[in-house]
Amino acid sequence: MSFAVTRTSRSFVAPCEETPRGSLGLSFIDREPVFRYVVRSLHVFRHGREPARVIREALSKALVKYYPFAGRFADDPDGGGEVRVACTGEGVWFVEAKTDCSLEDVKHLGPPLVIPEDALLPMPSPELNPLDVLLMMQVTEFVGGGFVVGLIFVHTIADGIGLAQFLNAVAEIARGLPNPTVEPAWSREVIPNPPKLPPGGPPVFPSFKLLDATVDLSADHINHVKAQYLELTGQRCSTFDVGQSRTRAINLDPGVDVHVCFFANTRHLLRQVLPPEGGYYGNCIYPITATASSGRIASAELIDVISIIRDAKARLPDEFAKWAAGDFKDDPYELSFTYSSLFVTDWTRLGLLDVDYGWGKPLHVIPFAYLDIMAIGIIGAPPAPQKGTRVMTHCVEKEHMQAFLEEMKGFA
Repeated sequence: MSFAVTRTSRSFVAPCEETPRGSLGLSFIDREPVFRYVVRSLHVFRHGREPARVIREALSKALVKYYPFAGRFADDPDGGGEVRVACTGEGVWFVEAKTDCSLEDVKHLGPPLVIPEDALLPMPSPELNPLDVLLMMQVTEFVGGGFVVGLIFVHTIADGIGLAQFLNAVAEIARGLPNPTVEPAWSREVIPNPPKLPPGGPPVFPSFKLLDATVDLSADHINHVKAQYLELTGQRCSTFDVGQSRTRAINLDPGVDVHVCFFANTRHLLRQVLPPEGGYYGNCIYPITATASSGRIASAELIDVISIIRDAKARLPDEFAKWAAGDFKDDPYELSFTYSSLFVTDWTRLGLLDVDYGWGKPLHVIPFAYLDIMAIGIIGAPPAPQKGTRVMTHCVEKEHMQAFLEEMKGFA
């Protein structure tokens, strides 16, 4: 069956009070080219009463505190060549929509999606450049009271933790709080600003034909692996089954190095300069790479793979401190996009699953943080009340998909 989504309203939502005007500088990390792209996601809620109206009004109030989100990206007026945020107060692009079905009719948007994600994400006006509008939102109301919040935001303005902080602020106001419980902090000037490397040649991007796949890992399996790792090492671990499964599936030469890359939160490493009460919502993440030979990863016990990744994580404080001091030869944020590299991001630790506009937390969050130039695995959660982990991947080409799914079945 096909279900219709009808957009009933499109407009900008501006702050409900006067906000500061002017231009704000971004941090060194914000300005990294790797973050100049849009991240799309769907947030599925079981029930709401006039959710579009409630969220729209709360958004307008939250933008008083988070007024940079109502601005636009602009070039440095002094000719420095750096992108800044022009605090214009123009607002967030906001779309209201309705469907002719219930969430149950579309299996709560479980995979594969019955409704295309583009129908549930905000469509900008033709004259808008999506990379200039910091945030766009669409609230789609379903028959029976369910609703979906579709978000598109430019990574330059915030990392995942920062976006979740903003959405939780909107949600708190929607629930009746006069102000967000966390005071937002711009503070981009305190982020390390190491010397720039001389510009290299233009980046070379590969042309992969990656396919999507979603696999649910049971809570029993995850707990078993964590308990086994704790027993053997005395340490706790995270879930990275997808890395070994992909390595086995793509079957590279055993001597070829494979890489698992991920961005680690560095707020705890900047406690001395960031506001002690929290509230910083800019990009505060650093890339970490775990590297080993394809043969080693493919033949290793999963416990050994976890140890390789943990060792990479343990290097974070030293690597970040060296980068902050300018002690590096290559920009760590200039990522290498090869088929032997897998980028992993964990959406369960950002705070997006805590957003409650007044009728409960989301059933689940569906990210579309996919770029065709990189193989990526996103760790999420299956729809509540299911337990376990949902792994959403865009990481293998057609010839390797069947083998990848068979490997992942062994972890389910």
